[in-house]
Amino acid sequence: MTTEKRTALYAEHEALGASFTDFGGWQMPLKYGSELAEHRAVREAAGLFDLSHMGEVWATGPDAGTFLDYALVGKLSTIAVGKAKYSLICAEDGGIIDDLIVYRVAEEGFLVVPNAGNAPTVAAEFEARLAAFAAGRGAAAGVTLRDASAETSLIAVQGPNAESILLALVPAERAEAVTGLKYYAAIELEAAGVPVLLARTGYTGEDGFELFVANGRAAELWAAVRAAGEGHSLVPCGLASRDSLRLEAGMPLYGNELSRDVTPFEAGLGGVVALKSKEGEFVGRAALQRAARVGESVDGAGTTSGRRLVGLRGLGRRAGRSHYPVLKDGQVIGEVTSGQPSPTLGYPIALAYVAVEHSAVGTRLDVDLRGKAEPFEVVALPFYKRAK
Repeated sequence: MTTEKRTALYAEHEALGASFTDFGGWQMPLKYGSELAEHRAVREAAGLFDLSHMGEVWATGPDAGTFLDYALVGKLSTIAVGKAKYSLICAEDGGIIDDLIVYRVAEEGFLVVPNAGNAPTVAAEFEARLAAFAAGRGAAAGVTLRDASAETSLIAVQGPNAESILLALVPAERAEAVTGLKYYAAIELEAAGVPVLLARTGYTGEDGFELFVANGRAAELWAAVRAAGEGHSLVPCGLASRDSLRLEAGMPLYGNELSRDVTPFEAGLGGVVALKSKEGEFVGRAALQRAARVGESVDGAGTTSGRRLVGLRGLGRRAGRSHYPVLKDGQVIGEVTSGQPSPTLGYPIALAYVAVEHSAVGTRLDVDLRGKAEPFEVVALPFYKRAK
């Protein structure tokens, strides 16, 4: 008996000849042909992604914003309706359970989107934190949680031609709703006659949109997007190109750059933690206040790890890969978390955790490539930034 999960678009991927891979327990398209061609399509034209393995958890009610302030590290209660915010859910010891995006869809309605493999964990954490939130108030909380992950699909259109493709899908009277939609904003409308929540978000470093849709209409919407993209060089893209695109954009991946053993400050995400702007308690606050000073480890002993996530540019031709040691004068001072040749930039790039004293931009380091030291240099992130 198989336990693999398949999205509502699995048959569409099969028909397109996709190669599949397991990701967070889901059978997802790795690529349809050339992952390099898919990567370049997103940078130069447009790519179409199935992201239906991601989670969708709704928090609604008069206390929903206040509850999210307690459950997450950011200040979510002040998000304007129609806007979104990147945030983290951390454990009491400050370790990162997941990174996620929160959309405020209505005054009392928030959509939280966790990563695929972490979606059940986040949903369970929310339930536990809601009980603690209510107990702390001494009264029932005005919050309802609903895990809609199993009934929701997510389709992404990314690349310079993404807006033109979306404009071909919406009624003429809604064109300005698309063109006027800002980054990290969302609106409910119909695309190809299908009700969607349209968000101007993505994980590629390009302009683009993500469309939340009921499973029963997902295949219909997928076909409509493909048809609208025929004149805009749209191609279906798998997880391989998604990974190379997000790496060029310097975006962290849970399980690589982010984990329970990493604090937001070590990962360069300290700005996401609302230690000063948010009053009251939230889960992990005490540990994160300590970690904010120097990037403490999460061993509970108050010791400091003194490591930072940095970008590395290869000065040679060989690429560093996940778990390869990072060296300074022959001594191990860190480890690569993600790395590969950059299709866009033409040289190897990597993300790595290194000792803080070796994390300054311009620092020359080596990566141990199976016994041979290959030269790299610390550079500012992101590696790639699209022209406005």
